[in-house]
This record gives sequence, C-alpha cells and structure tokens, in this order.
Amino acid sequence: MRMSISAQAKSCAALLALALGATSAHATEGYFSNGVGARSKGVAGAGVADSRDATAINLNPAGIAGLEHSEIDVAISLFNPNRDFVVTGGPGFLPDGKTDSNVDIFPIPNFAMAYKVGDAGTLGFSLSGNGGLNTNYSAVANPACASPPFPATNGVFCGGKSGVNLIQMFFAAAYAHDFGAVKVGVSPIFALQRFRGRGIMAFGGVSQDPAKLSDNGQSYSTGFGGRIGIEVEPAPGFRVGGAYQTKFNMSRFDEYAGLFEGQGSFDIPSSWQVGVAVDATPQLTLMADYRRINYSDVPAVHNPMTVQQPFGSDGGPGFGWDDVDAWKIGAEYRPDDRTAFRVGYSHNSQPISGGDVTVNVLAPGVVQNHFTAGASFGLGSSTDLEFAVMYAPNESVNGIEITPLGPNPGRDIKIEMNQLELTVGLKFKL
Repeated sequence: MRMSISAQAKSCAALLALALGATSAHATEGYFSNGVGARSKGVAGAGVADSRDATAINLNPAGIAGLEHSEIDVAISLFNPNRDFVVTGGPGFLPDGKTDSNVDIFPIPNFAMAYKVGDAGTLGFSLSGNGGLNTNYSAVANPACASPPFPATNGVFCGGKSGVNLIQMFFAAAYAHDFGAVKVGVSPIFALQRFRGRGIMAFGGVSQDPAKLSDNGQSYSTGFGGRIGIEVEPAPGFRVGGAYQTKFNMSRFDEYAGLFEGQGSFDIPSSWQVGVAVDATPQLTLMADYRRINYSDVPAVHNPMTVQQPFGSDGGPGFGWDDVDAWKIGAEYRPDDRTAFRVGYSHNSQPISGGDVTVNVLAPGVVQNHFTAGASFGLGSSTDLEFAVMYAPNESVNGIEITPLGPNPGRDIKIEMNQLELTVGLKFKL
C-alpha cells in the first residue's frame, strides 16, 4: 500500500522540526560529513557513479534521474564522537593531564525526496547538514587562571565552561535529466549556519574586537551555492560519475567579528568528487571514489593560528586546516530487489598540523579512517528499512602549546578523537 499524502506530510514536518533543533556533528572529513543517508553511509560516502535513492541529491544530483519511482527518504543517525586533549610538560596555559569534551551523543536527521517528471526528468529536494566543529568542556580546574588578566579562575581557556558549536544546514532543490547513457543534474542550495562560542575570552588581548570574541550567544549566517553532477555509462555495467559543489559566500557571524578572520567571515568551501562503479555481477556493485574539500577557500578555517594579526582582522588567525583528500571504496550486494548489504572504507588526509593544536582543542577534527557497513530490507510493498554503522578509530595530533602571550615549546598538547555512528532510515516509494 502506498504511503498517504497526509502521512508523508507529517513525516516531513517532524523531520524538519528535528533538523532545526538538532546539534550538528557528523562522521567527518574535516568537518564535512563523509556520507548522507543510510545507503551512502553504509558505503563510506562512495557512489558518485552509482546513485540508487533520493538522498543522492547530496552527492551527485544527476543520480536521481535513474530512479524508477518517486520516493521519500528519511533517516536519523546517532553519532558518538569521543574527543579529548592531553597536556604534558612544564608550566603553561592549558590544564594539565587529560580533559574530555562533554555531550557525546548527537541526533542527526536527513531528508530527501525525488519526484519523477515524465519519462526522463526528476525533481528533488533535500535537507542535510555538516558538523564537526563542536566541543563542550566543563569549568575544569586550571592553576594558570589564578591571576589576572584572565576573565575566570577556571576553565580550559580561563573562561569557565568553554567550547564551540557550528551547525550548517543545506536546503537543496534539484533537477536531473536522463539522456540514456548520460545523466546530468543541477542543484541550487540555500545554506544556513549557526555558531556559538564561549569560554575563550582569554584571547581578548589578541583580538581586534574583544567584545565580539566569545560568549555572545547564537549567531546566524546565510548564503547560496550550488551543486552540479554527471553520470555516464560508457559500457553496460560500468559507470563514471562526478560532482562539484561551489563555494558558498556566507553573511558574517556579526556576534563573533572578533574571532573569525574578516570580521566574522565564515564561508563554506568548495568540494568535488569523482568515481567509478562496476557491476561485477547483476547483484554486486563495486565503487571507488576520490573527494577533495578545499578548506583553503575559507581563511577562518585555513589560516594558521600563528598568523601575526589579531583574531577577527583581515588575514587574521584561523584553525590552520589544510585541504582534505579522501579516498573511498564501497560494495553493495543485492540478493533480491528489496534486500541489500553494504560495506565501505574511507581514508582522508589530516587537515590539522602540529602547529595549530592549541586552537583545535575547540575543533579536534582529526579522524582519518572510517569503516562502515549497512543493509536494507523491504517492509511491505512500498517501504524499505535501512541502517548503517560506522567506526572511526582513534587518531591524534601533537604540537606545542600556543598561549595568548606566544609559543610555549616546553609544553606538549595532544588532541584526539574516535567516532561511532548508527543510522536508521526509511524509504517510501510514492
């Protein structure tokens, strides 16, 4: 039995409400999600040349042209990033020993729909997000905070409770057309960002606007971008795909003009992905992809912490992240039309160098390897249940401490993270 329009509307409304209220964090390549939806996550984000559901809008909009039916996909992930830092050596600024970030379980929703228009066209819409710049440290004891000029007598950065939270939501429309052996798609995207930072007022002396450095509540930013994609089948059972997402020129985080380079500028970097898919048998598809994320597009993310300019100034310090290269492989086995089993693996280059570990205590996006698996099963005639699991083993980066007064070479900081994630989704054929 087909899903009723009323039930579809209720499902969409509930997911949208959850999305707007969720704290954003994801299995990450830097702070970009390594996959969206249960199928994509099950193959570690591979599949730019092998789209099989509406969620493909978020990777390659051309892929929805190949769907047999109109459909709605909804999913929710429970994401568990375990992050901490360890400080050793002589006297310094950050607290000694190991400090853990709190709040380790995050619900992450996503939604996508595709609607067939005639024999060759497909319209689509999706809601997805990025995260990874998220930490929450308690007001830990810190002897370095005992004397002025620090704003508090405790905390990681002598400001009491500290941390940052960045949410990026993407509202994407899409149109794809099937020309036979070639499919193309285009997707205009509206982006909404929300940021909050607290407990970092100790850096007020090196900010161009100390009043807009920290503890100013939620700040919002909006902008537009787009994604284009193509999928080509030069021979039966062999496909090549590619997609490009533009840089998003975002409005400024005005409340944090003393933190982010360019008076609160925080654009969203461009990225692209290419790959191949081979049907080894009618039931087994193998995928291999390469992805590039250009964090150097965004000075607030890319500029090193050691830049000799105040925080918030043009050309000022950032998180010191390098561009990320990610390699992905995946496999999907379909014993029948309603059942599929998936595995995947991805490896990405390290975005954070040892010279920037102090500021990245706030954003320790250091994981590099993701092991994934998933499956889908038919429920009735028009609904499928999907799930995926992901494990990212512990990674760490070491470097010397950088204090508000300058480098402290006698003190070592290690930032580290591992991740677990469970995704459950439903697919409704219309």
